[in-house]
Amino acid sequence: MLGLSAKDTRFLLIVIFLTLATPLLLQPFPEGSAMAQFNAGYPDLMQKFAIYGIFAIGFNILFGLTGYLSFGHAAFLGVGSYTVVWMYKLLGYNVLPGLVLAIIISALFALLIGFISLRRSGIYFSILTLAFAQMSYNLAYSVLTPITNGETGLQVYGNDPQILVGANSPTSPHLFGLVMRDSVQLDVGGWLFTFNIGYYFCAVIAILAFYLSLRIFRSPFGMMLRAIKTNQTRMNYTGLNTRPYTLAAFVISGMYAGLAGGLLASMDPLAGAERMQWTASGEVVLMTILGGAGTLMGPVLGAGFIKYFENIFSKINDNVLHAWFAVLPDGLENAVVAMIHPFVGKGWHLTLGILFMLVVIFLPGGLVEGGQRIARLFNRKKKSKGPGTGAGGHKPKPAPHVAE
Repeated sequence: MLGLSAKDTRFLLIVIFLTLATPLLLQPFPEGSAMAQFNAGYPDLMQKFAIYGIFAIGFNILFGLTGYLSFGHAAFLGVGSYTVVWMYKLLGYNVLPGLVLAIIISALFALLIGFISLRRSGIYFSILTLAFAQMSYNLAYSVLTPITNGETGLQVYGNDPQILVGANSPTSPHLFGLVMRDSVQLDVGGWLFTFNIGYYFCAVIAILAFYLSLRIFRSPFGMMLRAIKTNQTRMNYTGLNTRPYTLAAFVISGMYAGLAGGLLASMDPLAGAERMQWTASGEVVLMTILGGAGTLMGPVLGAGFIKYFENIFSKINDNVLHAWFAVLPDGLENAVVAMIHPFVGKGWHLTLGILFMLVVIFLPGGLVEGGQRIARLFNRKKKSKGPGTGAGGHKPKPAPHVAE
C-alpha cells in the first residue's frame, strides 16, 4: 500500500493513529489533580510536537543518512517563517500559499548554502553551515531590517495590502476558513480534552512528511546516502560522484526545515531573527541524537521528549513543589523543596542536560535503542516460557547420542 511493504504500512498506520490520538494521550490526569501538572494536551505545545518533529525528520535525512552534521539548519527555519508572514502581509491569512512558497524559498537557499558547504566534509562542513546560519541571523537582525523588521520581528499590521482579504475573511491564520486557533473541548468525567484545528493541520502535514521520509529511507537514493555515510572515499574511488546525492539530501533537509518554520508562523503570525540563532540549530541536533540518528522514529521521539520535558520542568515552581510535599513535616518539606528547586523552573535546562547525558551514556543509539532493548527483553521472556520448555521455563537438555 502506498508503495510500502506490509511491515512499513503497519508501522505508518501506528504512527498515524498515535499522531491523531495525541490530544487524548497527553491528558492522562484529570484537571485539578496533583498530577495534572504533567498533562501536555493543550494546543500550543501539541503544535510544537508536530512542527519540531518535522524539523527533526528533515535534519535526520541529512545527518542520519549521510553523516553530514549541519549546525546551520536554523537558517532555513527562519527563512520559512519570514516567507509565511510576508504572504500574510501581501495576500491574506490563508496559510497554504505561504507554506508552498516557504518550501520553495528554503530549497533555493539550501541549494546555495549546500553547494558551497559540501565542498568540505567533517568538522569543516559543520563550521561552514554554522557560519552561514550566523550570517543569516545577523542579516535578519540588523542589516535587512526593511524585510525582517530587525529585533522587533516581522508581523502583520492593519495597513498591509492583504489583497485577498475580503469583508468576511478571518483575521487570523486559516485554511480556507478553518481558523487555526479554533478548538473543540470535551469534558469526560473530569478529563478535559482539547481538539485544536491548528494541531490537526500540523499533524496531517507531519504524517505526510514522515511518509516521505519513509519512502526516502527505503529507496535506492536512501541506500546511496547510507553508502556515502559508511565510506564516501571508497565510493569516490569507484568513480561515482557523490556530491549530487549529498546536495540533494541537503536541499530536501532544508525544505523540511523551511516547512517547519512556515508552520511556526502559520500558528502564530510572527517571525523573528531568534529562530535563526545557533541555539535553534543545536536543538535539532540534540533532538535527532537523543531519539536515535539514522532511525525513522528517533527524531520524532527526540523532539517530543525535549519539548515535553522543557514544558513540564519549566512550569514547576516552588508553590507546586510545596503542594506536592505538603504531607511531609515542615522542616523536611522545605529541605526537599530546596533540593529540587535548582532542577525545575528557571533551572529546567540543568535537568534536561542531565537526562540528555544519561541517554547518550547508557543508550548511544538514543531512545529508539532503549525501546529495542525492552522489546528484546520481552521477546526473550516469551521464548523462555514458550512451548517445549521444562520446569522453571528452561529447555530440557537433549539426550546424549547413543550409537546404534
